[in-house]
Amino acid sequence: MPSASAMIIFNLSSYNPGPFILVGIPGLEQFHVWIGIPFCIIYIVAVVGNCILLYLIVVEHSLHEPMFFFLSMLAMTDLILSTAGVPNTLSIFWLGAREITFPGCLTQMFFLHYSFVLDSAILMAMAFDRYVAICSPLRYTTILTPKTIIKSAMGISFRSFCIILPDVFLLTRLPFCRTHNIPHTYCEHIGVARLACADISINIWYGFCVPIMTVISDVILIAVSYALILCAVFRLPSQDARQKALGTCGSHVCVILMFYTPAFFSILAHRFGHNVSRTFHIMFANLYIVIPPALNPMVYGVKTKQIRDKVILLFSKGTG
Repeated sequence: MPSASAMIIFNLSSYNPGPFILVGIPGLEQFHVWIGIPFCIIYIVAVVGNCILLYLIVVEHSLHEPMFFFLSMLAMTDLILSTAGVPNTLSIFWLGAREITFPGCLTQMFFLHYSFVLDSAILMAMAFDRYVAICSPLRYTTILTPKTIIKSAMGISFRSFCIILPDVFLLTRLPFCRTHNIPHTYCEHIGVARLACADISINIWYGFCVPIMTVISDVILIAVSYALILCAVFRLPSQDARQKALGTCGSHVCVILMFYTPAFFSILAHRFGHNVSRTFHIMFANLYIVIPPALNPMVYGVKTKQIRDKVILLFSKGTG
């Protein structure tokens, strides 16, 4: 029989776990150095692209509109999403720095999940912005006042915070008395919970169902907004007016598809893709936190005339 003091030490060490080890991409350890190169390039593109977008929105008075305010929120959230994961991943690939403290793991997990849920909420807000702009253009400035926009931004940020914060407390209550090796490049809620030597059914229920139901509700509201937009567009008298109205939505639709298509593919692959290898899951998860943040500024730069013109002007000044 173990002594009482030994049992107390065991309990303390279980509930205050030591550092975790992030394995990286299992099965591709020998290629980590080379895999890191494209990840680093895409991450630099994401950071530079989103910073240019934020700079233009801040300094250009003509871009001080509700749509561009939400776009600046999307750019900041994309920076959080990619920065929460990619630098740590590169340190694993290139420096072999696999150790992460439990508080560090919780912090990384929070910001990754928070930025994902917030991205979804921002896309929903942007869909509402397009709905008001096309279906009630004369009331656009009276509906989307600066006060309303700030309240909306605070509301969706607070909602995302409240949805993800319980994940942190659900993990801190668990004892970790088995392996501390996480077969991933970053900490995510269910992956860490599976290392615990206790019942994690509430983690699985909350960590999977609540964020997913939140994102699905955002998708439904986006779909309703665009259904109403299409109805309004097809009632317009001229072909030119229809094309112009749809053109203002083109970049937003592209970003929506880039965000939700891989997200739902990943969820379905986790749930039903039992024959899909863990290596593929982890590689896909890593690409997901860096590729959309890199592509979003490009899509808006190409598809949105106001931003495209300002980017051309910015670089022509730089080369002039």
